[in-house]
Amino acid sequence: MYRYDEFDHKIVRDRVDQFRGQVKRRLAGDITEDAFKPLRLMNGVYLQLHAYMLRVAIPYGTLSSKQLRMLAHIARTYDKGYGHITTRQNIQYNWPALVDIPEVLDQLADVEMHAIQTSGNCIRNVTSDQYAGATEDELEDPRVWCEIIRQWSTFHPEFSFLPRKFKIAVSASKKDRAAVKIHDIGLYLKENENGDVGFEVLVGGGMGRTPYIGQTVRDFLPKEHLLSYLEAILRVYNTLGRRDNSYKARIKILVNAEGIEKIQEMVEAEWAKIKSENLDVPQTEIDRIQAYFTPPAFEDLPATSEALTKARGASENFDRWVTHNVNPHKQDGYAIAVISLKDHGTAPGDVTDAQMELIADLGEKYSFDEIRTTHDQNIVLPHLKQDDLFEVWQQLHAAGLGQANSGLISDIIACPGLDYCNLANTRSIPLAERLQRRFQDPERQGLIGELKIKISGCINACGHHHIGHIGILGVDKKGEEFYQITLGGSEDKDAAIGDIVGRGLSTDEVVDAIERLVDYYLTQKQGEERFLDTYKRLGAEPFKEALYETA
Repeated sequence: MYRYDEFDHKIVRDRVDQFRGQVKRRLAGDITEDAFKPLRLMNGVYLQLHAYMLRVAIPYGTLSSKQLRMLAHIARTYDKGYGHITTRQNIQYNWPALVDIPEVLDQLADVEMHAIQTSGNCIRNVTSDQYAGATEDELEDPRVWCEIIRQWSTFHPEFSFLPRKFKIAVSASKKDRAAVKIHDIGLYLKENENGDVGFEVLVGGGMGRTPYIGQTVRDFLPKEHLLSYLEAILRVYNTLGRRDNSYKARIKILVNAEGIEKIQEMVEAEWAKIKSENLDVPQTEIDRIQAYFTPPAFEDLPATSEALTKARGASENFDRWVTHNVNPHKQDGYAIAVISLKDHGTAPGDVTDAQMELIADLGEKYSFDEIRTTHDQNIVLPHLKQDDLFEVWQQLHAAGLGQANSGLISDIIACPGLDYCNLANTRSIPLAERLQRRFQDPERQGLIGELKIKISGCINACGHHHIGHIGILGVDKKGEEFYQITLGGSEDKDAAIGDIVGRGLSTDEVVDAIERLVDYYLTQKQGEERFLDTYKRLGAEPFKEALYETA
């Protein structure tokens, strides 16, 4: 795990001091809210429907137990006892008082955390695979490159005021768990025909009112040229991106307007000009960052655990949790465990201060002091001994965190919606809770298998509804809440934007309609087909008929 150097410490402390003065002037009425807005956004502070919201950065989703305990302390002391894990692996607090936020940021700095570049028209928190460094299907640990990008992008003077926010994701696995293709820049680590490792570089992905899947701008980029190539892309965007219309300001609009061939030509031309500007990453610096991500001191263990096999046979609930929430580890005798934050009756992604304290304890005792947040709004313990899984699950289960639903229909992504957000058209959280209740039976969930529902309360698509197997978008119809359904979206390497299937459904109609979709799928699936597989095989029309059968 990366540790701050003296430059990091000074940057963060200086920013806290600056913001403390800005907040003091705002509270005194010396500056207006309009003047204060760009200042607070640069410090991760939003003004929502009822209160200010603070978004804290968790770079590439990696936390220590000490950091998670601090997040619990902040939830308990300055909020209403909980935090909310976001789709960018960050954590949000929905109820802090403005007067307290500088003190919160000061305490975060004590554990090497901050809220810098979690908002505003800049390069946002770089995200990655939540299993990075642990999964058996990755080429190498992508977090090394996430950290290099973080250091390069923080307070970059040329890219602090871009036409619009800018998001980067990095993955090195066969399966894309970072939704790379829906980012402004997506990076896949790959090998070329000579066995050299570099990047496939994609540009122009994004959600919102005009969703696009990212397109490859360079099939193979040697690793040492990463920063100069990113610099070239950002320069092209900063020069040509729209600044007269915020709805058309993202790089995805530029790529779509110019075409990927023209963008590639401009980027390559810019790159040719700046390659000699000492922007390449020296191998000594790569090695220095790499050292922070050295694998833990794993024990030499058998590939399979007799204790785990015995515990699974003795407890049906535990066996179900292992089936759905535990993933293979690259080290024999270890496993990766997903802690679901999707308990019935709670908002997706919410985690209480007590639960954070427990997870911190478990991470410290059982997972080499390492914890991850996920873009699916869950938490991961990446390095558990198989022998310890039953003990860990028992403690999670007692704390309301033992749900065996990772990747299943009740593992719903949802934005805060109209309960918090002043941009939303509809409430997302109550709909997610109703769907969780409807499909709460664990045997039924297992029968349905992988099915990803994503809910957005407005067209800004913070709930990623466009790439849900079933996407749900909240729309306003003459003051009433309706929900538009999309089908067939995907966030993996076969990323796709879902198909809009018809008219919006009322609040009273939507849960029954989703159940009809699921029931139809179960009657039509062949073998081990997932919902997405069956949808692709049959097409939209029969699913549309099921959706509106009696609506």
